[in-house]
Amino acid sequence: MTKTDNSESRYINREISWLQFNARVLQEASDEKVPLIERLRFLGIFSNNLDEFFKVRYATVKRIVEAGKGGKNALGGIKAKELLEIITKIVIEQQTESLRVLGEIDKSLKQENIFLINENELNENQKGFVKDYYFENISTALVTIILNDLVVLPNLKDSAAYLAVKMQLRDESKQFALIEIPKSLDRFIVLPKEGDKNYIIMIDDLLRYCLGDIFNIFDYETVSAHMIKITRDGELDFDSDLSKSFIEKISDSVKHRRLGEPVRFVYDKTIDEDTLQYLMKKMGIDNTDSIIPGGRYHNKRDYMKFPSLGGTDLLYDKIEALKVKGLNLESSIFKAIHKKDYLIHTPYHTFAYVVKFLREAALDPKVRAIKITIYRLAEISHVASSLINAAINGKTVTVSIELRARFDEQANINYAQQMKDGGVNLIFGVPGLKVHSKMCVVEREEGKKIKRYGFISTGNFNESTAKVYTDYTLFTANQNILKEVNKVFNFFEANYRVYSYKHIIVSPHYTQKTVFKLVDDEIEKTQKGEEGYIRLKMNSLSSYEMIDKLYEASNKGVKIDIIARGICSLIPGVEGLSENIRVISVIDKFLEHSRLYIFGKDKDVKIYISSADWMTRNIENRVEVSCPIYDEELKKEIIDTFNICWSDNIKARLINTSNENEYKINGDTKVRSQIALYDYYLEKLKN
Repeated sequence: MTKTDNSESRYINREISWLQFNARVLQEASDEKVPLIERLRFLGIFSNNLDEFFKVRYATVKRIVEAGKGGKNALGGIKAKELLEIITKIVIEQQTESLRVLGEIDKSLKQENIFLINENELNENQKGFVKDYYFENISTALVTIILNDLVVLPNLKDSAAYLAVKMQLRDESKQFALIEIPKSLDRFIVLPKEGDKNYIIMIDDLLRYCLGDIFNIFDYETVSAHMIKITRDGELDFDSDLSKSFIEKISDSVKHRRLGEPVRFVYDKTIDEDTLQYLMKKMGIDNTDSIIPGGRYHNKRDYMKFPSLGGTDLLYDKIEALKVKGLNLESSIFKAIHKKDYLIHTPYHTFAYVVKFLREAALDPKVRAIKITIYRLAEISHVASSLINAAINGKTVTVSIELRARFDEQANINYAQQMKDGGVNLIFGVPGLKVHSKMCVVEREEGKKIKRYGFISTGNFNESTAKVYTDYTLFTANQNILKEVNKVFNFFEANYRVYSYKHIIVSPHYTQKTVFKLVDDEIEKTQKGEEGYIRLKMNSLSSYEMIDKLYEASNKGVKIDIIARGICSLIPGVEGLSENIRVISVIDKFLEHSRLYIFGKDKDVKIYISSADWMTRNIENRVEVSCPIYDEELKKEIIDTFNICWSDNIKARLINTSNENEYKINGDTKVRSQIALYDYYLEKLKN
């Protein structure tokens, strides 16, 4: 057990903790037990995560530096400038590791007769195919920028990949150019199969092969092309023009984001020095930006869409989403919920229940009103179409849609317009707060009274992510809970009023206060000689106030188990600070997304599912809802699922002072929790 006396070492810096999380994703890519194409896709997730990290977190720290502030207190005891240097060092190490992993995967692909070849490895038949493919599918989509000293370099697109081209002309001068690799095109081009061998070329290499066609008007001796990528600050800057609507301001801000300040420049480390210096000067890259030497290929996020080549043996087995006993998609969900609460746990259970609920509400003549919060929708959303359908059928439909859902702003703007045109009443959040709660309430006329039905969830109402994100959704007709959910919707429309709640926990007014009371209850038990016990599951834990409260509970003897997928600024297992706290992180096939709070044991246990992680933004700057679970059968189910996840000794990593993401290895029985959970629900369905 580790001791600490330094107050600054009470927390792990959130940026460093996040990079440790992304290292766990990279571990999945390097794990030879993971199916081969899935390993490539984890490599893509690692890269995509890193892009978003630089757009948001690195950019924020850079802003602190440029403002001349140290930021030490907000950054876990590390000065902002020093933190930028630490981040860059870690990222360079991780990028180096990712290249090593990619090399290993490439060797393994060859053993499976899958060959990723470059422009120098094409045979005559493939050369003809590549030329035809270029002229038919790529040439008209290319944006090629010819550079010289007189022309101002256009703003390069955030996270787009470019080939930096240098031509050595016959008159001994040099000509530089940039080729933008279109995002609209597939990154991987499958070449004609030869016998049992599959061949794939990346579009980058296809363009290298076709450089002569692209630059045929230039009289050059040699031509070379190396990849570069720039990442820009992803913060939205809002216009103060009072004549603009909120939706117009968000739309303008999204457009302005494309011109955000550069925060990371990644380049092929084999690029010629004169090309590199020319480009950096042109782009205004300075020493406060993270300059990362990389490999031949960037935007490895595209590996998330690596072709399966029609096979399944190199992929995870697909699961068939299960039904919930007693909740029938072929009959009324309202009648079932009227009798008892139901819980679905996606992706183990089908998300179709959510759509079915909304479809039924849209058609039911007795339904008068539907209210729902929207944060991120699927590209083709049956949720949105159901709400529009309800409005067309004369229901009063109110949607609180969060236009500031990071990197989904434009998609939400588009859906907001569709719903507005369909007769849906839109609420664009609350000034100064993001609406991150996941809830729906339906008002149905029964006799002379209005009865409410609804659902509260830990995840977005998104059909696509519901197939890969683990989330709980409670369907209920509990009038006490739904009356309070309705109060939250009233708050959206009259946010000068602060309501009180007896059942649900609502940010920003009550979460910290209520959770502290629940923690104090467990502390009080230990003072009486009883057992105090807290179990938490969330994506991120970085609020120092919440962490300090858990440290206090640990010091009073409360046993605390935490499953944190991503950031964890709490340091467990430190004598005199956190010796009663254990933390694990599970990274596997599905993304662990559910938030769950369990206080106490046995008959006194209190359980909440929540939209809120324990981050300052969720506690203070967002509208979040945590919902109690009252049904005893559902309480047992949630505790069972937590325990299964906690028992994982295949995909769980220990979060501790070593920061090495070592795997949790214990017991003789091997438990991979996501497989065990599916089996658990399958067994429940049989009984």
